[in-house]
Amino acid sequence: MDPATLIGVIVGLVIIVVANLMEGGNPTSLLLVPPMLLVFGTTLMVTLAGGTMSDAKHALGALRTAFTGGVRPAGEVVPMVVALAEKARREGLLALEEELKGVEDPFLVKGVTLAIDGTDPEEVRDILESEVHAVKAQGKHSAKFFADAGAYAPTIGIIGTVMGLVHVLENLAQPEELGHLIAAAFIATLWGVMSANVIWLPIGNRLKRLTELEAARMELVIEGVAAIQAGSNPRVIAQKLSSLLPAGEQAAPPAKAA
Repeated sequence: MDPATLIGVIVGLVIIVVANLMEGGNPTSLLLVPPMLLVFGTTLMVTLAGGTMSDAKHALGALRTAFTGGVRPAGEVVPMVVALAEKARREGLLALEEELKGVEDPFLVKGVTLAIDGTDPEEVRDILESEVHAVKAQGKHSAKFFADAGAYAPTIGIIGTVMGLVHVLENLAQPEELGHLIAAAFIATLWGVMSANVIWLPIGNRLKRLTELEAARMELVIEGVAAIQAGSNPRVIAQKLSSLLPAGEQAAPPAKAA
């Protein structure tokens, strides 16, 4: 679990509330149902209108992943692949069938299983790369849904403010009500801008980043499976896969003897 988005969104909202209190404001005055309903409801509906029902279902289903999900570090793949390569080099590919029962990475299991079944290396790569493409496409659609919501929300907030100001003009004969009505009118703009920059856009960026990390891990697995199938030396495989990792995840080179 990686709660970065959950922490960021909640703490960001808390800071806004604290800043409001420090300025002498009343946070409850910001919680007006009509402008919030207008901003959140209309934003979701117009975002839905720009895509398909399937896109919306997948995007809303990805909310849990955005707030609490995470991707295992790609570096974890290297020792697993090296262990499989060592066994395959000693006992052959068929010996890996039993070894796969202890592997928790389903994508790695799928790739090695294809290799065990005698699938042509090019076909194995094509099958696995197609799955990576599908993951990227799904992540792109989910991220785009929330990025679009972040683009629509401020404009929807302005619409709400204009509606509120029209209501203000209708009540010019009651000056004692104008202050409250004007303040309420601008709440819609506040929620439009705030929801876009504190909720929708961070969620979209989070889903995009998780997709990138998952795809990078899967691509590392593809290279590992190809190396196992080719019968490469396990030490060479370890060096090759490590070189594909980000600098922060690469293992430190062994120290030279004095």
